Amino acid sequence: MSTRWVAATAAALGLGMLTLPVPGLSIHAGGLLPSGASAQGAACDANAKPANLDFTLPEMNGGEVNLAELKGNVIIINFWATWCGPCKIEIPWFVDFQRQYRDDGLVVLGFSVDDTAEQMKPFAEEFGVNYPMLVGLGRDDFQEAYGPVWGIPVTFFIDREGTLCRTHMGIVTRDELQKDLDDLL
Repeated sequence: MSTRWVAATAAALGLGMLTLPVPGLSIHAGGLLPSGASAQGAACDANAKPANLDFTLPEMNGGEVNLAELKGNVIIINFWATWCGPCKIEIPWFVDFQRQYRDDGLVVLGFSVDDTAEQMKPFAEEFGVNYPMLVGLGRDDFQEAYGPVWGIPVTFFIDREGTLCRTHMGIVTRDELQKDLDDLL
């Protein structure tokens, strides 16, 4: 029986390691690139594709967010959950970005992959979230449109034209997120 517990612990640690950043690498629309680099120095990678904005998603306070109506803004979509430790590190950064760049056309969206609105509300209050928190429970169609999403956090950067420019799987540094944001604003 102890062998099973050792194997389970090793598997859990291995999965946890997948949420940590790989120093010097980010996943972008065109593949793996050194952090802060983009194909040909452009804001979006050369192989970037249009983001699927054909979704209207429920917001935790009862409203809805139509992604297509956000085109013309820089959009950050962060896939997260209330139980996710690395998400708790990143969310205050997104709160700061939304506060600082709202008037420059930034829209941050939090997409909770498996929490109910009732679970999300105390979390959002605790972290002072100032952007829409979308209820993703049961919305595998949205996850598949941006995925596959094998773990969280995952963050997508969409430019003003609706192009999916950059993707970060797992936690990254605030500086990496800031660099991508600066490139798109």
